[in-house]
Amino acid sequence: MAEIAVVNAKRQEVGTLSLPDTAFAYPYKRHLLYEAVRHFLACARAGTHKAKNRTEVSGGGKKPWKQKGTGRARQGSTRSPLWRHGGVVFGPKPRDFAKKTNRKTRQLALRKALSERLRAGDVLVVDDLKLPTSKTKDFISLLSALEVTGTALFVAKEGDKNLLLASRNVASVAVTTSDTLNTYDVLRPDKLVFTRGAFEQIEARLTKE
Repeated sequence: MAEIAVVNAKRQEVGTLSLPDTAFAYPYKRHLLYEAVRHFLACARAGTHKAKNRTEVSGGGKKPWKQKGTGRARQGSTRSPLWRHGGVVFGPKPRDFAKKTNRKTRQLALRKALSERLRAGDVLVVDDLKLPTSKTKDFISLLSALEVTGTALFVAKEGDKNLLLASRNVASVAVTTSDTLNTYDVLRPDKLVFTRGAFEQIEARLTKE
């Protein structure tokens, strides 16, 4: 069973956490990651796009010209798709893009993603991430002390108001909680920073059948 170091806010080691093989030593199965990311991105689509067809466009109630005798093609409405300002043929309609992926598949994909990030050394576990204020400069000081560069995802056990407010002006950083963490979140950033409580909660979540 492997272990990972737990550090404080100054990146000084203060302990270790065990990494059970059942949660963090999952074999490589690329299709699981594909299915999980596809599921997340599909469910995130609003599906609110809409174009009006000829029955929904306003106007066009009067026949443009008489049926016969003009030498022109017959027309019944100025809102035909052939006309400017007319309706759209086969335009998009509101729809649900969600893809069904069962819970066990999503859980296995999260195991796999975390296993790969741990193996690559991209995971940092911090004993506590409490900030004294909600100022951005305090959060930037924390990033500097933890030697976190590039994009990063901070995972806390529960929502911390100071952490959320202090980090929202830093474009390269996102904050989430352990109960909402998903495979897409794990794969995107350069670094993953967990609190000890969040990491233990994730471990319990991944070892649960």
